[in-house]
Amino acid sequence: MVHRSGFVNIIGRPNVGKSTLMNALVGERMSIITNKPQTTRHRIIGILSGEDFQIVFSDTPGMIKKPSYKMQEAMNKFVLSTFEDADLFLFVTDPNERYGEEDPFLEKLKQAPAPLFICLNKVDLLTQEVVVDHIKFWEENFPNASIFPISALEKIGTEGMLEKILEQLPEGPEYYPKDQLTDRPERFFVTEIIREKILELYREEIPYSCEVKIESFKEGKTSRDEPIVRISALIFVGRKSQKNILIGHQGSAIKKLGTLSRKSIEKWLETKVHLELFVKVRDNWRDDERSLSGFGYQS
Repeated sequence: MVHRSGFVNIIGRPNVGKSTLMNALVGERMSIITNKPQTTRHRIIGILSGEDFQIVFSDTPGMIKKPSYKMQEAMNKFVLSTFEDADLFLFVTDPNERYGEEDPFLEKLKQAPAPLFICLNKVDLLTQEVVVDHIKFWEENFPNASIFPISALEKIGTEGMLEKILEQLPEGPEYYPKDQLTDRPERFFVTEIIREKILELYREEIPYSCEVKIESFKEGKTSRDEPIVRISALIFVGRKSQKNILIGHQGSAIKKLGTLSRKSIEKWLETKVHLELFVKVRDNWRDDERSLSGFGYQS
């Protein structure tokens, strides 16, 4: 029996639906999904395996045109690293985006060393005429690419695209155990869930000024001998004023954050969770190389 396998890297600008697409393809909640840009900060792998295939999807941060912080520069490096190790590229775009013919990101894409699938996302929100216009633009600029009008959220066109992905993959081994879904530990996804809730609950600069780090993650038993995971997490912010907003009046805001985070973590881990959240100020951490290294943005 022929076994096909390979690495499929998902790229594009922020907030075009890259994480939603990977979740639709892998079938598990691998990445944060919110309606805010710059949600995914790290490169996250999701693994889809069958008896005769294994696809290693890689969800990347959105490419930021003009980084404002060293953190964003590091995120762009995650994106650029995907051009080095792919068997196939999924470039995700949506109708709200505008690309000029000499856009530097498109120029980089034209030099991609592997086959390219262009995913025109959110077509469920468009008229057929608009879809046709967008397809024409991409056909003219990328005549060798395969173009797929899809809706990652509604899973329109994703199954057919998955079949085409499998056709493109070379014969190869299984790179991960068949039952493995990601290369990230549970701790990582706990931080992502907490950060997701921060994005949902707070406005303006607050979500983008926060980073989450797990202090302790211990499996144990309750007094009723039920399994429980006890988690202590630190939320870092860049200024004292941000800490005050995050905590809220008499702790009301962080209490709500803790409740929503705990419920989602329990769903993810499929067990009872005791969660403690603490807030710490680390001045200007987004431009501090030592902090960025500690948070996993730099090697």
